[in-house]
Amino acid sequence: MPRKYNNQRKLHIKKGDEVLVVAGNDKGQRGRVLMVNPEKERVLVEGINMRTHHEKPSQDNPQGGRLRREATVHVSNVMVIDPTTDEASRIGRKRIEEEGGGRWARYAKKSGEIIDK
Repeated sequence: MPRKYNNQRKLHIKKGDEVLVVAGNDKGQRGRVLMVNPEKERVLVEGINMRTHHEKPSQDNPQGGRLRREATVHVSNVMVIDPTTDEASRIGRKRIEEEGGGRWARYAKKSGEIIDK
């Protein structure tokens, strides 16, 4: 049986992270990650990349109209905020030894502080 390979990159951003936008129209703004799409390498950030969506009248929304909602941003255009220095930082991974084995954890390269608790 032929082997199937997973070509998805491991992303450095997770749902709930606070990020800084480093490129695009919203450069310099901060927001919380609402959704991560690893297949397309895109993230949905709260209040960033707002687009107008035209919605038809429905039973839930009888008025219909134009709604502003977030659109996804490429993962390369955002950086995770380091919780200790409150600045944008690159992310690395290191192995943490615990009782009963170990685990991989993300850490901020700027301060060396572990992000995953």
